This record gives sequence, C-alpha cells and structure tokens, in this order.
Amino acid sequence: MEHKLLNGSMTIEMSFLMPIILFLIMNCILVVFYYHDKNVLAGAAYETAVVGSTKAREKEGVKEEELASLFEQRAKNKCILFSNPDTSITASDEEIEVAVTASRRRMHLTIIKKAAVTEPEKYIRDIRRWKENDGTKDYD
Repeated sequence: MEHKLLNGSMTIEMSFLMPIILFLIMNCILVVFYYHDKNVLAGAAYETAVVGSTKAREKEGVKEEELASLFEQRAKNKCILFSNPDTSITASDEEIEVAVTASRRRMHLTIIKKAAVTEPEKYIRDIRRWKENDGTKDYD
C-alpha cells in the first residue's frame, strides 16, 4: 500500500487569502450602502426644496417646520447606514435651502439642496403683454 504525501500549502494560502477577500467584499457592500443613503437623502432634500418653493408662492407661505416634517416623511425608514439625519431648512422669499448632515462612525455626509421661489405666472403675463404691445414690457 502506497501513501501519497499530501501538500498543505493550499490550506495555508487560503487561510491568508480568505480574510482579505471577505474584507474586500464587505467594504464593497458598505460603499453601496453609503451611496444608497446619499442618494435617498439627496432626493428627499431636493423634493422638499422644490415643494417648499412651490408652496412659498401661496398666500400663507411656507413654514420651516412643515418642510422639516415633509423631509422626514420622505426619508423615514429608507436609509440603511444614516438612519437619523439632521436637517436644517431655511425658507426665504427668494429660495428654499435644505441642508442635511449625517454621520456614523468615521463616515460623514453633507447634502445641500436649494430651489428658487419663482413666479412663472408673472413671467408669462409679461411675455403676453410684450407681444400685445409690440415689444414693450409693462412691469407691475
């Protein structure tokens, strides 16, 4: 009966390589989670700013607390890493600014989205007046 000599070098090599491979896979998953949360928060911030700019044209205007709850509804339970972002909303007559900051351990995220408060009706009326008056603008 012959005995084959078994070589154990493959086992030793894999014991060094497998932790490195698993580390790379886990870091890739973490990066995907980071960018997922970044996109969710950026989308919610932009939507909040646009809705705020539209509501700012109404007679009552828009309140920052109302926009904060709107942002929270849009981002609630959708983030994986940054589950409790801090928001700062500034509403003025010219623009709405939504600033979001979040952090977890050594990862930090800052997003600022702005939307101008426009008056498209006034612009359209000016164009119509301009066409009716042969190119002369009539300002209110």
